[in-house]
Amino acid sequence: MADQPNILFISTDQQFAGAMSCAGNENLSTPGMDRIAANGTRFERAYCPHPLCCPARASYMSGKMPHEAGVESNGMPFHQDLIPQSIGNVMRSAGYKAALAGKWHVPGVSPEDLGLDVLCPMNDALVPEVSADYFNNGDKPFFLFASFINPHDICQVARNQDLPQGPVPSATLEDCPGLPENFAIPPYAPEALQMLRQRSPRIYPTLEWTDDDWRHFRHAYYRLCEKVDAEVVRLLDALDASGKADNTVVIFTSDHGDGHGAHHWNQKTALWEEEIRIPMLVSAPGGQSGQVSHRLVSNGLDLLPTACDYAGVACPDGLEGLSLRQIVEGSESTDWREELFVETQINFADGPGGPSYARTMVTDQYKYSVYLMGQNREQLVDLQEDPGEMVNLAVESRHRDTLLDCRDRLRAWGERTEDPGVKVVPTQG
Repeated sequence: MADQPNILFISTDQQFAGAMSCAGNENLSTPGMDRIAANGTRFERAYCPHPLCCPARASYMSGKMPHEAGVESNGMPFHQDLIPQSIGNVMRSAGYKAALAGKWHVPGVSPEDLGLDVLCPMNDALVPEVSADYFNNGDKPFFLFASFINPHDICQVARNQDLPQGPVPSATLEDCPGLPENFAIPPYAPEALQMLRQRSPRIYPTLEWTDDDWRHFRHAYYRLCEKVDAEVVRLLDALDASGKADNTVVIFTSDHGDGHGAHHWNQKTALWEEEIRIPMLVSAPGGQSGQVSHRLVSNGLDLLPTACDYAGVACPDGLEGLSLRQIVEGSESTDWREELFVETQINFADGPGGPSYARTMVTDQYKYSVYLMGQNREQLVDLQEDPGEMVNLAVESRHRDTLLDCRDRLRAWGERTEDPGVKVVPTQG
């Protein structure tokens, strides 16, 4: 491997971790994503820092949690003081050419501000075309952010609107996927989520949906995943044709997930696994093939350290992310995180002023989530025994020691990172 390999960073939009055939999902076929996984490592427990576009992408660019980058919700501006340490500017300083092809959606700054030339606007079909030219032009190693919009068009499906990236085939009910095992809203679920559905009918037009409606919706979602995978295939073929694939690190992920019917949820924003656990694949020169890792990974925090590691340059100061390179190359180092954190806001269209924070901490076994309001605002789940999150252990006194430990750990993280959402964590007592 040359001293500085090329780095191709591919992101889809609103794709949950299980929406790939390489993850064992028989409801779709994703040969492009499967190709990256077969040549590299699939991170089974990768999470986004925030299940919403702008905050998640601000983390891509900065290596910081969204509240640290200033983008706690869509439309909030990126902190200007983070511009020098953004991934594009860091890669340029390391001797790379750096560019964006496709979707941006980082408010308050332009791609050029963050060191990225713009190759094309948001259009999935254009991304492979302009990327092919980029692979073949210039002598410098490249960092390319290939940013696709789908399966985000599922938002338009729910609202019965035309799809910006083109239609998907319809299907008879018999040809639609079945309902997920965790389709039901579980007992002691966070009331804040149902309040959000009721108060935002345009975004969540699902309250009166039948089981059949949900099955058709899931069919459309999987077809959109296949649609964007076809563009990933074209992108990988262009990389192969350039003759540079053998010296290119390929990182694939999505900014956040989608409910696609689990717990009767469509869209993102919530803290269920379907919204916050995302695909993460890394194929690299010198890496293992067909490897599956169960380490806890944050795509927003770990992208920049991983890119710096492969580029052979130091990370910007103050980053808490980890380089995935050691795992990709087969190292079983015990020096890895034991917990990670996800933030979100439940913003009501007709609610009182001020953000309604919610936070999650995930460990190897447990997941603790807390919302600002509601009788059952705390959720404690044993993900090893209950991956579908159907049993809230927070309501059982026999799990109180675990609950108190999770509160302490989430509060300590919030205080250390100056997270305004730390206020949602109950005080002990």
